[in-house]
Amino acid sequence: MAAKAQKTASFEVAMTELEGIVAEMEGGKLSLEQSLAAYQRGAELLTFCRTRLDDAQQQVKVLEEGVLKDFSAGGEA
Repeated sequence: MAAKAQKTASFEVAMTELEGIVAEMEGGKLSLEQSLAAYQRGAELLTFCRTRLDDAQQQVKVLEEGVLKDFSAGGEA
């Protein structure tokens, strides 16, 4: 692959772009080549969004196990 995948600035930007791609594809006016390119970009965006959500979930888990448990334990003492 000569071209590198487009970079995505944030989760929100990726979701907005993904929603636009879905709307275009549902419109049924794309050529086969355009549909394949849109599908590929959508798959890249989906992977990016899933990764960001997994990262956020992991951060929440760390906070719950560290900060929040320590806080409630301190309140009981």
